[in-house]
Amino acid sequence: MEEKIYEKYQSKLSLKETEVAIKFVKDFFENRLAKALNLTRVSSPLFVLSSSGLNDHLNGVEEPVSFKVDKDIDDKLEIVQSLAKWKRNALYRYGFQVGEGLYADMNAIRKDEVLDNIHSCYVDQWDWELIIENKDRNYSFLKKIVKKIYKTMLSLERAVNKKYPMFSNKLPKEIHFISTKKLEEKYPSLSRKERENEITKEFGAVFLYQIGWPLSDKMPHDGRAADYDDWKLNGDILVWDEVINRALELSSMGIRVNDLSLKKQLKYKNELNKLDNPYSQGILNGALPLTIGGGIGQSRLCMYFLEKVHIGEVQSSYWNKDYLKQLEKYGVKIL
Repeated sequence: MEEKIYEKYQSKLSLKETEVAIKFVKDFFENRLAKALNLTRVSSPLFVLSSSGLNDHLNGVEEPVSFKVDKDIDDKLEIVQSLAKWKRNALYRYGFQVGEGLYADMNAIRKDEVLDNIHSCYVDQWDWELIIENKDRNYSFLKKIVKKIYKTMLSLERAVNKKYPMFSNKLPKEIHFISTKKLEEKYPSLSRKERENEITKEFGAVFLYQIGWPLSDKMPHDGRAADYDDWKLNGDILVWDEVINRALELSSMGIRVNDLSLKKQLKYKNELNKLDNPYSQGILNGALPLTIGGGIGQSRLCMYFLEKVHIGEVQSSYWNKDYLKQLEKYGVKIL
């Protein structure tokens, strides 16, 4: 626990006030995001069949929570870790057209998450996906969508601060764009997270793009699954959080793989066996549409705009007793 960030911290809202504010933040942002990107809200699954290939395997080492229901079939259900691939399949099945998209109020369990003040085993995010044309699979289009999402965040900040004058303006008027390669060149001696902190502290809000392919040390900036984001056309929205004194990732997103990038990325990660699952086959045979999509952390967004020091102040999750005692010592009230 980084005790320095807790020593002078005091929540500006009571527990009850916090719950009311959480709903305000979520309702406002959800509605504005849907209008900005032309998204329709859909129901989302809590679990998917393991054999479907629709679960998000994140960095490839996190094991989904799984269980069996039907003893007569040799398959199991997995709690989703995100809806990154499920959404693309849903757009196809529901008959969405180019320029239309969907979003879901997603809840997930990531049992292998290392718990701290910004990470929880319970994940809540808006998972969104939008159908695009082949001509849109480029950096300029990605940048345009990022700016629309950021504009929505600016609108949210104005609304929150008007309703709760005790909060301050934190976001700059514009978001800064930089690639992982340029970031490495700018801070060659720093670690990945140190680079993120330095660039985000300098600009306030950053879209760090091209995450997945290796940098000069033969390692990627961060892990990315090989079968949904195109690693040349993806990235994270980062903001500088003064309360926790570090960069906070609010969104991971990107233009999704086509048949060529899917094969190339799976080959790089020695995962060509995934080409046989129904999801990959849908991309290879052209059944699934070309899309852009991502996830926006609901609790992270609430934590940032309500100026909280711990994600447990804006969501109900699990924390061990000793950790809770430490938080209690600093007056941090966990939901």
